[in-house]
Amino acid sequence: MKRFHRRFLHLAAGVATAFSCFFFSGHGASSQSAKTIRIVVAVPAGGAGEILTHLFTEQMRQAFSLTHGPAIVFEPRMAADGTIGAEYVSQAEPDGNTLLMTTNAFIISPYLRAVRYDPLTSFEPVCYLVSSPEVVVVNGTSPYRTLADLLDAARARPGDLTMASFGPAGSSHIAVEMLKLSANVAMRYVPFPSQVSAVNSLLGGHVTSAIVSYRGQVDHLKDGTLRALATTSRTRIEALPGVPTIAESGYKDYEMDVRILLLAPAKTPKETVSEISRWFTVAMQVPEIKSKLVAQQVYPIGMCGADFSVYMRNRYNELGRIIHEANIN
Repeated sequence: MKRFHRRFLHLAAGVATAFSCFFFSGHGASSQSAKTIRIVVAVPAGGAGEILTHLFTEQMRQAFSLTHGPAIVFEPRMAADGTIGAEYVSQAEPDGNTLLMTTNAFIISPYLRAVRYDPLTSFEPVCYLVSSPEVVVVNGTSPYRTLADLLDAARARPGDLTMASFGPAGSSHIAVEMLKLSANVAMRYVPFPSQVSAVNSLLGGHVTSAIVSYRGQVDHLKDGTLRALATTSRTRIEALPGVPTIAESGYKDYEMDVRILLLAPAKTPKETVSEISRWFTVAMQVPEIKSKLVAQQVYPIGMCGADFSVYMRNRYNELGRIIHEANIN
């Protein structure tokens, strides 16, 4: 018990130090410390964003009880694929007290429905926090043992093979269409209301393949009822070192995992955005937080500042091209 207590205090102190960099630094810090910082969470329940918020919530509460820092509130607003939360934050005061935590859907939604925000002009990019990779999977009894096997069969039998995902018009659907376009194959896309239903159909032999969240299928992959052919992330999944990425499989520009992004309202002062970026970057380097994220198959990225701004613009344009070419609506 004493060892646990020492480790907890070490973690709390690390998080407290990280967040204190923002709230007690030289831009009006002491008055800021009495305020409530609202992080609007526009992410699906059970996903990488929920893991991140649950991990931070208790640690922040304990840490700030030691430093008398601000109250941190994670406020779920996932309705309408997160657009309600995004619209709310886009209209908030640009003072650093209201932030948006969201997913790829934030970038995708404006192409598919009327929204009251522009992802590039209504916000200040803060950080690309974490990624949660997806995998191309087949039934464990499938004859396809590699991605090349699957795609070669699709070329030989245009339109016969199927690929399922949660959808339509979500990031997993776009991952399917991106692969089809990259490989120039005709596979029928089959949407399901959830990843669980997509996997159940795959296990039942009703679809050929699927693109699904890796973290949701760990048990199926371990027991062999599903076989991973490739990952959608830029780098291999640590727990699946023998499974190549789609990029390594011959489609070098392919990358489409689930990303958790942090943004502030447009016109938030640059120095405030910079301090928030530093806050999260340092906090996510606390060893216990990193290890707990990785244990849940959520991988810290920590891309902030100018790099994240360039990434946002490039990603918005790239996803728009895929949505247009695949005629997703």
